Amino acid sequence: MEEVRKAMENETSKILIFGGTGYIGQYMVKASISLGHPTYVYARPITPQTTPSKIDIHRELQSMGANFVLGELNEHGKIVSVLRKVDIIISALAFPQVLDQLKIIDAIKVAGNIKRFLPSDFGCEEDRVIPLPPFQACLEKKRKVRRAIEAAAIPYTFVSSNCYGAYFVNYLLRPHEERDHIVVYGSGKAKAVLNYEEDIAMTTIMMANDPRTCNRVVVYRPKENIVSQLELLSVWEKKTGRSFTRVHVQEEELVKLSETLPPPQDIPVSSVHSVFVRGDLMNFELREDDIEASKLYPDFQFTTIDQLLDIFLANPPQPATASFG
Repeated sequence: MEEVRKAMENETSKILIFGGTGYIGQYMVKASISLGHPTYVYARPITPQTTPSKIDIHRELQSMGANFVLGELNEHGKIVSVLRKVDIIISALAFPQVLDQLKIIDAIKVAGNIKRFLPSDFGCEEDRVIPLPPFQACLEKKRKVRRAIEAAAIPYTFVSSNCYGAYFVNYLLRPHEERDHIVVYGSGKAKAVLNYEEDIAMTTIMMANDPRTCNRVVVYRPKENIVSQLELLSVWEKKTGRSFTRVHVQEEELVKLSETLPPPQDIPVSSVHSVFVRGDLMNFELREDDIEASKLYPDFQFTTIDQLLDIFLANPPQPATASFG
């Protein structure tokens, strides 16, 4: 084990990240740079329509040492050209662009030099979950990408990191809002897995260079990050010294909303149903070939739920938009 770790520490693979200015992509870029990898970001060109916040992200990542390649996902030649300069590809593209990863796969086949591809999973284990139809349609697109990677015999790692911790603390507890109640979905007792975004990014970069994760599925289930909504709320009340009324949204209401809301509003509702009502993140046993992230890196200190809530109390992360799934 120690020999493997030392080999990883000495590895300086060049990493290309698609979607590196997006929600989880920013964390990936920063983690890659911090671990000493020459890091490239393939991103859309800046235009007059580009938001100031997105321009700020570009500048921040460039100041840290990221090498930007500006282009669109339909520029096949440009993508092939940059692929030939790198060793590993990580896609952090948001859900609306999931099927655009098929273009990346086509470019990988032409380039012929990529040692590992990590597609834009970073959510629930899509091959093991069968949710309500709107969320199922999302996961089916991700499955299509997985099957295309396997058919092309591209070395891969599929990362099922489950819930983004900071995002879902914001979503479930609404710490930035002055309110005396908290919405609880279903009974509030189903177990979910909330992992801090910085930890997901750091371990993803580690996995990208780890021979043990090649052509494997890695699932994140650190024991101290497995929590129900009611448990999360109880810890928050103790830390804040406040008491919140629990307002339950019943399962039947979520199912009805998933059937009646127009796309894409039906996706978050069906995602919440899957994760926080049915508890789909914990409703299956890991297979023999699956790897659990905290067992893969036993020395890595995952941020616990308790520590994550302390981060919110000390310096609350601002609410951000992230894709479900």
